[in-house]
Amino acid sequence: MALSVRRPVRRRHLALGALSLAGALTLAACGSSGSGSGSEDGGSAAAKTHTVKTAMGDVEVPVDPKRVVVLDTGELDSALTLGVQPVGATHSASEDGFPSYLPADRTEGIKEVGEIANPDLETVASLKPDLILTSKVRDGDRYEQLKAIAPTVMTESTGTAWKENFQLHAEALGKRAEAKKAVADYEAHIAKVTEAVGGKEKAAATEVNFVRFVEGADIRIYGKQNYIGSVLADLGMGRPAIADKAKDGFSYDVSPERIDLADADVVFTSTYGDPAKAGTTKTMNSGLWKGLKASKDGKVFKVDDRLWIAGIGYTAASQILDEFQAKMTG
Repeated sequence: MALSVRRPVRRRHLALGALSLAGALTLAACGSSGSGSGSEDGGSAAAKTHTVKTAMGDVEVPVDPKRVVVLDTGELDSALTLGVQPVGATHSASEDGFPSYLPADRTEGIKEVGEIANPDLETVASLKPDLILTSKVRDGDRYEQLKAIAPTVMTESTGTAWKENFQLHAEALGKRAEAKKAVADYEAHIAKVTEAVGGKEKAAATEVNFVRFVEGADIRIYGKQNYIGSVLADLGMGRPAIADKAKDGFSYDVSPERIDLADADVVFTSTYGDPAKAGTTKTMNSGLWKGLKASKDGKVFKVDDRLWIAGIGYTAASQILDEFQAKMTG
């Protein structure tokens, strides 16, 4: 999870944004339609617009956007799930490039436009986007500058609201039919995996924890109000009592000396940053960790942080479900 680091916006950013805004207003005045019906002389689809309700109010977006920029991993997953290849996207602060779980042929050619929560606005503008997808929690303080470049659709937040966010992304991209199929495929996949791990009753009786080691921060025992928590809930898996003590439902943070609180029947782990600096290696070699029930039973599974935590979308969920089934039944 990238931390937001604000940079002063240089004057040329503002000048460029103003020029882009002027261009956008000119385009809007040249025949766009809030109903998406087009002009009487049969204007192109690119000139048609429709209204999308966002965290920042109603936004007029192209009916068929062609040059989309996404500013977080959830938005990138949504676009690719819906068959749209963005022209630009941000990357994690800890790594260059895009998450490896995404098909390489689908991310090839996407321009990197800076870090999540710290995009390079000049690079974004240079791509001449006709739609920008992001969230208020990541880029709310840059909204005026972003909307001067292109219509900007913001969700309120990320993580636990990923399904609602996906529907908004689909509406903005004009991909409602594709979204309906993605949701149906996910629900069928959930049912298949739940059955594979023993059915609903056994799933509910099996307590699963997720522990994330984070460089520069305490260890996070994940609660229920986050992306992976929602996937586990859909599977009907049991969760230990500590999950209900998570701050704001997100995570219960502990030092290595309190890692015994993470005990469960099954523990999945991931690391953000360097494993040595995040304390992964030291903690997992400790007596407390080795004393966990999951450790004794061989039910501790290391997984990819960029998929299980940062993926946040239906493409990520499909791969998580396959891996979950393989590890739980292997």
